[in-house]
Amino acid sequence: MEKLHISAKNPSRKDRPSPKRVAEGLLVFMVAASGATTWFSVRYPALAPFWMDVARAGTRSGVVGGLADWFAVTALFRHPFGIPIPHTAILPRQKDRLGQALSRFVTEQLFSDAEVHRVLQKIDVADILARFLDDPKVKDGVVSALKGSLPDMLARVEDGRAGAAMAGAMSVVLNGEELAPLLARALRAMVESEMHQEVISFLIAKLQDTLAAKEDELRNFVEERVREQGGRFVGWALGSSVASRVFQSLQAEIERIDPMDSTLRQGFTEWVCKEIEKLERGKGYHNDFVKGVSSVLQHDVLRAWCQELWLKFRRMAEEDSQREDGWSAVVLANSVSNLSAMLRGNDALRLKIEALLERGITAFLPKIREKLKIFMASVIARWDSNALSGQLEAGVGRDLAYVRVNGTIVGFVVGALLEGFFRLFAGL
Repeated sequence: MEKLHISAKNPSRKDRPSPKRVAEGLLVFMVAASGATTWFSVRYPALAPFWMDVARAGTRSGVVGGLADWFAVTALFRHPFGIPIPHTAILPRQKDRLGQALSRFVTEQLFSDAEVHRVLQKIDVADILARFLDDPKVKDGVVSALKGSLPDMLARVEDGRAGAAMAGAMSVVLNGEELAPLLARALRAMVESEMHQEVISFLIAKLQDTLAAKEDELRNFVEERVREQGGRFVGWALGSSVASRVFQSLQAEIERIDPMDSTLRQGFTEWVCKEIEKLERGKGYHNDFVKGVSSVLQHDVLRAWCQELWLKFRRMAEEDSQREDGWSAVVLANSVSNLSAMLRGNDALRLKIEALLERGITAFLPKIREKLKIFMASVIARWDSNALSGQLEAGVGRDLAYVRVNGTIVGFVVGALLEGFFRLFAGL
């Protein structure tokens, strides 16, 4: 059995007389007064005045009322005088039923669908979450946690099921109109950290490797085209020279793009920034962007190339996640800040979060109620019966003592009134 620790003390009342002692003193007074008036009436019947008979009847009724209320109050918590009278010691005997009834009341009344809905309507979940994310310590903690979990997340994406799940999630995210600013902010952070230049460098390296591997095939292709257009003699005389010039021109163009300060790279950066600005401003452009990305990603050749690109990106991301000032930290920090701003200014997103939270809580509420009901009933069932009775009696003892006081006074008044009525109007 578990011990209970329920404090029923009130420091402001420690100097006041105990209600229990008041009730006991009043009952003793009624017994003494009843005995005195009865003795006087028996000893001197001729001298007993009318008011003494009324007082005798009132004090007797007061004794009966006080004893009856004492018995009723005591029977709630224990057997009066230790005698196992039926229907006494109610709380100790009915402890399990009390626990079940209390747990049922709490879960069904305090955790009802209507009450939970009413409470959720008063809570601004989006604002609470936004203020939570605005805290620099919280923000740094979120970014650090996401960075730390990035390698594991990337490893899980290698699983086909995880990849399919992420593809579905990305589809939802990309098609969410209100999330377009968040997507644009993430892309802008990637551009500002020059991550797109890493992608261009990777593409250039792949193109150079492809040209080197396919050099003979490319030369033969150009020579065949020259032979077809100019005849065998021209093809024999100029085919090899034209093929060499074409190949050298391709290599020169690629080498012109390769430097980080090349005009083509700068032009590509400017084009990407303009596309991001369109994504931030125009709702219609967001749909075109999503369709374009989706159609490109569906191409089989690009899928194979993207797999190799993904491996490079994964290695780069894992290395970057170990740096405090890496691009992943910038992207995550900007995303958290942008999410906080959207939670305050985007009413559609706020409503979605609140609706999602309410649906989730409502869906789990029946199970929560059942678990809470079982938990409360089991806790009360483990309590010691005698300790429970003692603590409950101590907690409500003052009120119960006043019940005894009221019972004694009411008994006295009713007894006196009845005696006076019968003596005056019934001639008894």
